[in-house]
Amino acid sequence: MEQRTKRGVGRTMALGGVFALAAMGMTGCDVSAPDNKFFHFIRMGWPEGITPEAHSMGNFWVWTWVTAWIIGIIMWGIFLYAIFGKWNAKKAEKRGDGEFPRQLQYNIPLEMVLTILPILIVMGLFFFTVQAQDKVTARDKNPQVKVDVTAFQWNWKFGYEEVAGSLTTDGQVYKGTDETRTKQAEKASVNPGEDAVNPIHGKAMSDKSYLKYDQIETVGSTEEVPVLVLPSNTPIEFNLASADVTHAFWVPEFLFKRDAYAHPEANSSERTFQIEKIDKEGAFVGRCAEMCGTYHAMMNFEVRVVSPEKFKDYIEYRRTHPDAPNSEALGAIGQPKFATSTHPFSSLRDTRDGNNINDPTGVK
Repeated sequence: MEQRTKRGVGRTMALGGVFALAAMGMTGCDVSAPDNKFFHFIRMGWPEGITPEAHSMGNFWVWTWVTAWIIGIIMWGIFLYAIFGKWNAKKAEKRGDGEFPRQLQYNIPLEMVLTILPILIVMGLFFFTVQAQDKVTARDKNPQVKVDVTAFQWNWKFGYEEVAGSLTTDGQVYKGTDETRTKQAEKASVNPGEDAVNPIHGKAMSDKSYLKYDQIETVGSTEEVPVLVLPSNTPIEFNLASADVTHAFWVPEFLFKRDAYAHPEANSSERTFQIEKIDKEGAFVGRCAEMCGTYHAMMNFEVRVVSPEKFKDYIEYRRTHPDAPNSEALGAIGQPKFATSTHPFSSLRDTRDGNNINDPTGVK
């Protein structure tokens, strides 16, 4: 009997190993959800993504729901069978059965099923988790545009650190780092003056040398929601940091958000992420997704996606008109000058009357 038990355990472990290897192999695949009403329904309101990474996240969400529904149907079936079926106490009494149902603790086939089924469930979740995670977090997408994102209470600053030659009018790679301000920040970080020295890294408490400073920047204000202009069908890298408390960069159509920290490297935080491309042009609202203080709800921005040709003209206008506001550069390429996607929320900070709804129709 003992030998038979050992053989049974060995077979179960071997079978589990085969399924685990199969799961590892499956993670290299990419399975999209069918395009029908049922699969759109179980997105449960998730927006349609505009990047390949977002499509992977959407697939992950849908297939997780499918797995959950399969598990739920099986468990509900067992519960209902136990309540109303063969194991019902009244029906057992009528049949003349004993007080307790038949015990199955040594039923090897049943135990095999109860071992294999959880393995299959974990495999399914593991498959879609790794598939989406690897695609979203990969940083080998050869970005053609590198954007510096600085979050601060309660707005955003966007700068262009680098733009590939294919997106500039002169065909040369544009290096946008503002060396003067970068050196000034580095000098101030070790020259605390009246600031106390931070005991963690030995620099001034007001150290901002970890932030990025660029020649072409768009800074949001109380009066104006910042618009980040990006090219479609182009790999892009975002470099995030916060100038004060923890914020989060979130574009709902990316189906992905990442926190922006002060001193990200010192906090062991990965400050960059990449997207393969944005496959739809238009205006998309962005939010801070981390509670960051009084006006967190008004901390909006807009991602304006234009064609690579228009983006090239936009960068050229910003380079040749350094003092011109972002709105003029948008107008020069035939785009609306100000954010169009942040309704119905107003960015105004005066909310003492409780009315922060911006309703252009005048209907309350």
